[in-house]
Amino acid sequence: MHIDWAALGQVFGVSLAVTVGLVGIFTLGIMGTAPRTGGSADAAAGTGALARSGAYACFALCAAAVGYGIYLIVA
Repeated sequence: MHIDWAALGQVFGVSLAVTVGLVGIFTLGIMGTAPRTGGSADAAAGTGALARSGAYACFALCAAAVGYGIYLIVA
């Protein structure tokens, strides 16, 4: 039995990077949906809408990455 250690290292590196990236993006999404405290109501309303739309974009990226992973496994 021959193990291609270079290919195994590449798979490990890519999976580690993608996992850390997805967790980071999901964390940004969670932070974007968290309620704001302090500051004025007008400033919180403007940044709240922007943060919430950014959070939804982060969640969409996570869903797309999971869907692509499922596509790669099934295909």
